[in-house]
Amino acid sequence: MCGIVGLFSKKEVISSNLGLHLSKMLESMSDRGPDSAGLAIYGKPTARKTKIMVQSQAPETDFKRLKKFLLSKKSLPFDLKIHSTHAVIKLDIKNKDLVTGLIKNTFPNLRILSVGKKMEIYKEVGKPVEVVKRFSIHKMKGSHGIGHTRMATESAVTTLGAHPFSTGEDQCLVHNGSLSNHNSLRRELIRKDMIFETENDSEVAASFITDKMKCGQSLKEALESALIELDGFFTFVVGTENGFGVLRDPIACKPAVLAETSDYVAFGSEYRALTSLPNIEKARVWEPEPATVYFWGH
Repeated sequence: MCGIVGLFSKKEVISSNLGLHLSKMLESMSDRGPDSAGLAIYGKPTARKTKIMVQSQAPETDFKRLKKFLLSKKSLPFDLKIHSTHAVIKLDIKNKDLVTGLIKNTFPNLRILSVGKKMEIYKEVGKPVEVVKRFSIHKMKGSHGIGHTRMATESAVTTLGAHPFSTGEDQCLVHNGSLSNHNSLRRELIRKDMIFETENDSEVAASFITDKMKCGQSLKEALESALIELDGFFTFVVGTENGFGVLRDPIACKPAVLAETSDYVAFGSEYRALTSLPNIEKARVWEPEPATVYFWGH
C-alpha cells in the first residue's frame, strides 16, 4: 500500500508551518504503512553553503567522534546539529566533496542520506507519529516537502530502506507501487557508477531520475522517460530544489489526489491526508491523470 504526501507552499503562512502541516498529513496515512516513515523538508538555503545529512545507529558515539574529527581539520569550518539518529552538517560548498569522502572513508557506520543546499531528509523505522516526534518535524519551516509511510514489499524494513530516497543533490523520491524491472535497471545504473545502499526498487527509480537529469533532461523529461523504461505500478512524487513533481503510471493503479489554493498545492494518497490543511474546503481538488507529469516550482 504505502502512503505519500506532499506540500508546496506559495505563501509564508504555509512555509512557517510546513513541518506541522506535513506531519498531520503523514500521520493520517499511518495505516497505509506501519513499517517505516520519512520526510524531506526543503528549507531556506544559506549563501555558498551546503548540507550533508548523516544517519547513525549509535549516534551518541558516532556523532561525538565525527565532531571531534571535523574539528581537527582546521581548514574545514562547519556547523553540526544533531537530531536523534540524524545529524546535519552545514559547510562551505567548496568543501562538500572532500567532507563526503572523509565521512565515507573514516566512518563506515555512518550513512549519508542526502546532500543539498535546501533539503534535509529524516527517516526511521516506525510509524509516522513516532518519526515526527523523534525529529520534531512539526517545528520545521520550509518552502516545500514530501513524505512517505511504508508497507515493505521489495526489501527489508530498515532505516535506509525507508523513503524518501535521495540519489542527487536536493533531489529525492517517494514511491507507492512496485517495479518489475528494477534488477535489470540497477545493473545498468551501476555500470554508470550509481551507488545503491539497498535492494529497494524505489531507490532504483530515484537513481533512474537522477541519471536522466545528469544527462541533461529536465525533471519533466526524466519522468516522461520513466513512463517508457520503468515496468510496473507506481505513483511518484519527486522533490527538487525548486519544487515537486507528480507522476502516475499509465494504468494509474495507485490512488492519488491533488488540491490547490492560492496558498499551497498539496498531494495525498487519499483525500483524508488533506483534510487538516487550511481552507481545504475551498481548494480545487482533482485526481491526477495517468501518464501525466505535474510540477510546481518556485
